[in-house]
Amino acid sequence: MSWPNLADLIVDAGTQAPIGLVGAPLATGSVTPGRCDLAPAELRKVLRRIGRYDIDTRRELGSLIADHGDVAIDGLTIADATGPIREVCAASVSRHELTLLIGGNNAVTRPGLHALDLHLEKIGLITLDAHFDMRSTADGLANGNPVRALLEDGLSGANVAQVGLAPFANSFDMHRDAEAAGNLVVTQAEVDEAGIDAAVDRALAHVGHCEALMVDCDIDVIDRSQFPAAPGARPCGMQARDFFAAVRKLAAHPKLRIIDLTEWDPPLDPTDLSSLVAGRWLAEVVAGFEAR
Repeated sequence: MSWPNLADLIVDAGTQAPIGLVGAPLATGSVTPGRCDLAPAELRKVLRRIGRYDIDTRRELGSLIADHGDVAIDGLTIADATGPIREVCAASVSRHELTLLIGGNNAVTRPGLHALDLHLEKIGLITLDAHFDMRSTADGLANGNPVRALLEDGLSGANVAQVGLAPFANSFDMHRDAEAAGNLVVTQAEVDEAGIDAAVDRALAHVGHCEALMVDCDIDVIDRSQFPAAPGARPCGMQARDFFAAVRKLAAHPKLRIIDLTEWDPPLDPTDLSSLVAGRWLAEVVAGFEAR
């Protein structure tokens, strides 16, 4: 008897499907150089090991996912890769109810958000991330400054909620600037104290006035012991079970149009732990989507 798995749901880009998938293997401009460009291929590979049946809800996932392949950005700078990533994501957004953007480093978040093709005042961004991503853009775009770059593009802090921020992984200036912009800041300590459901509720309430949402899942928000292939991850980060719960709840929101997974550097983990967590991320996204 065959074992239904997530790979069964992947179909060609031309197939009618409610969900689209775009690979953005961007590695240039990383604060910590690595091979995040390998992540899209690794995710596709691990899907055969992730089942479709959720024993807790007694439901089997069935939503097809149209794979648009990887954006052709090999060797490009972040600035040069921004246009192609936005273009392919925009095509996916126009065809599918939800688009999965698989980085690559966190710089893919900015073109992903612009792919929604709405005025920035109508778009909300929720980040699950240990970092503010508010480094200076004075020296150009990097994986450490997509949130600052989006604010400089005109995105209001009233439209930005950041969850999972870690101690000793950021700077006072970044924190000050995020709060001055009006971003909602929910630290990992607050998540641990009040629970992940309360944290997600706060984030959704902050961006509730927006017409469309993007969620940025920087995988380094997870405790490093549970995802060692994230170069920016720290000890005492978000528990994987909380990350999964947050992703499912966010994916269930009808305004969510695009969600990304970034900062996975496969060679850093010689085991299969990180790839299995990433594969479970996709299962949680689909489960949340089907709960709409």
